[in-house]
Amino acid sequence: MAAWLRWEQASANGWDDAGASPGNVWGEPGDLVRLPQLMALTSGRSDVVLGLIDGPVALDHPDLATGNIQVVAGMVGTCRDAGSSACAHGTFVAGILSARRGSRAPAIAPECSLLVRPVVPEAPASGVVPSGSPAQLAAAVVDCVNAGARVLNLSVAVTGRGFGNDRELTEALEYTRRRGVLVVTAAGNQGIVGSSTLTRHQWVVPVVAYSRSGRLLALSNLGRTVGLGGVGGPGDRVTSLTPNGITSVSSGTSIATAFVTGAAALLWSLHPAASATEVKRALLTSGAGRRTMIVPPLLDAWLAHQILS
Repeated sequence: MAAWLRWEQASANGWDDAGASPGNVWGEPGDLVRLPQLMALTSGRSDVVLGLIDGPVALDHPDLATGNIQVVAGMVGTCRDAGSSACAHGTFVAGILSARRGSRAPAIAPECSLLVRPVVPEAPASGVVPSGSPAQLAAAVVDCVNAGARVLNLSVAVTGRGFGNDRELTEALEYTRRRGVLVVTAAGNQGIVGSSTLTRHQWVVPVVAYSRSGRLLALSNLGRTVGLGGVGGPGDRVTSLTPNGITSVSSGTSIATAFVTGAAALLWSLHPAASATEVKRALLTSGAGRRTMIVPPLLDAWLAHQILS
């Protein structure tokens, strides 16, 4: 069976944190990983470029900081069909990273540059979930690195079993490592124990989703490489932007991934001389102690800042 890409975003209604008492639920999603403390220090720097490898983005959305958004040369980065799932997904993730501060979206790093590189068709046949191949993802990764990205956000997962271990994608990930470009990817929403070409690559940071009360969401894929080299992020009932100019609520590892990418962007904005290895090490450091399981601990963005300081 060939390997394919798929979105890792789920309807929020299906993933409520059943059984959590209201007293244990954090206020805003970013509070869970101590991100507001970083956001109070910076909105980002324009020389920190985030590669958004996703669907196209509704660049005319009034709540996007479009002055800092660019599209990879030769690509159509804006939505042609505002009703497509690819446009909805790309716009939602872009809102987490690059919405204007004060909007209802998380708006983590609006002053960083967002580089849009669509990777799947916007308008597949009716009723078909958008998908692409690992080779297409590999090409997108290389494009973003060559365009100057320092952090790549991959809110997608590789599913199925690819022939040759997805050689092109593995080579593209090795390219990011040599160039010092961080790669943050969704662990996947199938609720299984296993790995993919993305999540088992040692340079990549896989992200699982946590609820607002700090519990792992059961939809998150787990595994040894996820537990040892990944982190958890807020992935439960997050509000962000939609192509029609309003907001929606969603959950999943796609969402959690954008929070980790945003934290990396702010860390690099505050510590511009840090190497990619240093930023990655800081992201993976947690107050939870030694990693011994297949479940990664929650990101602690403020602790990461203190380490780099």
